[in-house]
Amino acid sequence: MLKESLNYRAVIYATIMVSAMWLGFFLQYLGLFDGCSGAIIPLNPEGLKGIFLSPFLHGNIEHIFGNSVPIFVLIFLLFQFYPFIAKKVFFLGWFVSAFLVWLLPPIDIFTGNFNFVCIIGASGIVYVLAFFLFFSGVFRWNMKLLTVSLIVALYYGSLVWGVMPEELFTNLEEPSRISWQSHLSGAVVGMIMAFVFRKTGEKNKRFIWQFPNYYSEKDDKLWQEYKENHPDDFMELPYLKKEDPWDHLDKIRKNE
Repeated sequence: MLKESLNYRAVIYATIMVSAMWLGFFLQYLGLFDGCSGAIIPLNPEGLKGIFLSPFLHGNIEHIFGNSVPIFVLIFLLFQFYPFIAKKVFFLGWFVSAFLVWLLPPIDIFTGNFNFVCIIGASGIVYVLAFFLFFSGVFRWNMKLLTVSLIVALYYGSLVWGVMPEELFTNLEEPSRISWQSHLSGAVVGMIMAFVFRKTGEKNKRFIWQFPNYYSEKDDKLWQEYKENHPDDFMELPYLKKEDPWDHLDKIRKNE
């Protein structure tokens, strides 16, 4: 069943994105992207190109490994279960969330200092897809899509903690290098898109016999023929026994 319904484009798109991420990491290793080149630099015109390039750049091997698996899984789920709107969700989520990150001033919430930061990595897209997939199933209340929501919640539910600064939970000797702004922007954009697109694409199927005024002359004829040809099946049909007031006479007297 899974083999017949598998959308192979979902696998292809997920593979392309992960391959592009590793290609960008390889180009970083060769020195084509050094320093803040290709990163999102908030409120800096030079950092606007990071909206398009930053998901393909990562700080180290652990960083790209940590993003590769969820990116592959979430893109696959998006294109598998939301094929009609998958491209809109993916690209809108990517660009809008990255632009919001660029608009957010990099202010340290504890000291109030304005920090010059360079933001790279695909974690913003991870949050867009995870929050879209979860809330879309909830908003649509479709059993199949709700199953996808539960899978995302089961494996990526801990992502919710990433929308807040790491300093709130641990005492760090130096400022965290994890961009909670990217996570928060991705989560907000993912939830909004789940609500906006809740009536787009696949809808709950309603069979004709579920309508209250449904009547089929053909079905009725077949039913009548069956009753005529199989009278023995209806000889001992269960029925509701009529209550006899005399059986409850003592109880009635007690109530009086």
